[in-house]
Amino acid sequence: MTDIVDSVNEVDPVSGMRPAPRAHRSHNPQSPLARIATISAVLLPMLGCSAPTTRSPQYPAASISTMAPASEPPVSSDLPGQARQIVLDGLADPHPQVRANAIEVVASTREFRLMPKVQGLMADKVVPVRFAAILAVGDLAYTPAKNDITALLNDPNPNIKIAACYAMSRLGQPECYKDICTAVASSDQTVRANAALLLGKSGQKEGIRFLYWALQRDDSSEMVVLQTAEAIAMLGDQRIYRKLLATLISAYADDRVIGIRAMGALGTDEARSSIVTMLDDPVPEVRLAAAEQLGKLGDSGGEAEVLAIFDKKLPAGMSAQEQERVKTLAALAIGEVGTERSAKHLPLLLQDSAKIVRLAAAKAVLRRDLKRHRP
Repeated sequence: MTDIVDSVNEVDPVSGMRPAPRAHRSHNPQSPLARIATISAVLLPMLGCSAPTTRSPQYPAASISTMAPASEPPVSSDLPGQARQIVLDGLADPHPQVRANAIEVVASTREFRLMPKVQGLMADKVVPVRFAAILAVGDLAYTPAKNDITALLNDPNPNIKIAACYAMSRLGQPECYKDICTAVASSDQTVRANAALLLGKSGQKEGIRFLYWALQRDDSSEMVVLQTAEAIAMLGDQRIYRKLLATLISAYADDRVIGIRAMGALGTDEARSSIVTMLDDPVPEVRLAAAEQLGKLGDSGGEAEVLAIFDKKLPAGMSAQEQERVKTLAALAIGEVGTERSAKHLPLLLQDSAKIVRLAAAKAVLRRDLKRHRP
C-alpha cells in the first residue's frame, strides 16, 4: 500500500545538475516498518501482497488495534459471509487506514459486489483512501466508475491524477499510460514511487526502461529504489534478480520483506529458492512473508512457520502492536498457503480485537474462496 503526498514539482530528466545523494535511514534494522502493520501491497502493503510496496501513509494517531469488533461474528461454516461483512464494515470505518485496507481486500479478492461502496470512496476526503479506491477500479476494470475516473484525470493532486491514468488505461484508454511514464521523472519521491508502482501493475514491458531510469538515478530515495525494483520484478525482467537478492541480506527487516515480495512477483525458480531460505530468518514477520509468497507460487512449504505462530508462544517481550503485526501476516499467509491445518485458525482471527487482523483474516477467507471457485 502506498505513500501519498499532496504536492509535486516536475523535474527535467535530462537536467545537467547532479542530484543530492540519497539520505540514510535511521530506523531500527530489526524492526519492520510501521507500514507492515497495515494491509497491501499496493497501498498499505500489509495486506497488499498482490501489489507493490512503498512507505505507508501517515494516518492520525488514533488507535485501531484494540477496538472490539463492531459486531461479534459468530463462528459458523459461513466464513465467506462473515468475511464480507468485516470488509463492508471496514469500508465505512471512521479510520482512513482501515478504509484503505478494506478497499485493497475488495480488489485483491475480486469482490465486485462491494465495488459500488469502493466507487463512493473515490470522493473520500483522505487522499490515500481515494488513491486506493481508484486503483481498485483499475485493477478490476470496473466500468461503472469510468465517468468518475475521467473527471479525475485533471485532479490537482499528482498522485490521484496518475492513479486515474492507470485506471483509464485499464478501462480502454491506453494513451493514458504515457502520463504514468512521465511521472517517474517527478522530483517528488512519493510521486516517483507511485508511478513506479503503477508501471509495475500495468503489466506493460514498455515501462521497464523508465523503471531502470528511476532505479539508477542518484536522486531516487530508498523508497523509490525498493518500489522500482519490485515493479521491475512484476514485469518479469530477470535482470533484477541480483538487486532483489541484496535486499534479502539487508540488516533491515522491512527491506527483507520487500525483497521477498518482489521475489514472489518475479516468480522464477531461482527467486522461489531464494524465498525458501528466508523461512529461517530470525524475525517472525519475515518468515511469514516468505510463507505467504511461497503459497502464492503454489508451494505450501511455509505452513510450519504459520502453524508455529498458533502452536507456540510468541517471542517473550513482544508488544501488543508487534503481536498484531504477526497475526496479520499469519492470516495473510494462511490465505495463500491454502492448507486445511492452517485454515482452521481463521475463525478465531475473524473475531480478533484488532480491525487490521480481522481484515487480514477476511482477505484470507475470500482469497481461499476465490481460488476454490476459479475455473
